[in-house]
Amino acid sequence: MPSQIRQKLVFRNTSAKELYELYMNSKKHSVTTGATAKISAKIGGRFVVHEGYATGENLLLVKDKLILQTWRASDWTKKDPDSTFMIYLEQKGKDTSLHMVHAHVPDEQAQSLRQGWHDFYWKPWKTYLKGEKKKLTRSISKKRDKVPTP
Repeated sequence: MPSQIRQKLVFRNTSAKELYELYMNSKKHSVTTGATAKISAKIGGRFVVHEGYATGENLLLVKDKLILQTWRASDWTKKDPDSTFMIYLEQKGKDTSLHMVHAHVPDEQAQSLRQGWHDFYWKPWKTYLKGEKKKLTRSISKKRDKVPTP
C-alpha cells in the first residue's frame, strides 16, 4: 500500500511569493538545494531536480499559492507508479504556512523521503531566507556524499 507524507511548516517573515519562487524558479531551486534543477513554470511542463534524482510534470500551478505535480525518483522500481506532490502556500500576515502532501509514495521510500524533504528543502530554504548562504553551501557540501533524497 502506498504511503502518504504530510508536512506543515511556518516560514517567518516570508511571503508565499518567495517560497513559490524557491521551488518553481530553476536558478533559485538549484541555489537553495545545492543541486541542479530544471523546472518549467507551465502546466504540463516537466521538471528534473537533484541532477536527475526526481522528475515529473506540473499538473496544476496557481502562482504564489499552489504547486501540484507528478513526482518520481530515479531509484524507484518500474512497477512503482508516479507519486503526486503538492505544496499549498497560505499567507498569514508576514508569515507563510507551507502545507505539503506527497501521496502514493512506495512504502519502502516513505521514511527516507519524509526526512529528505526536511534535509534537502525546508532546512536549506530557512537558512537561505535568513541570508546565511555560506552556511548553506557548507551544509549541502557535507550531504553531497549521500544520495540526495528530496
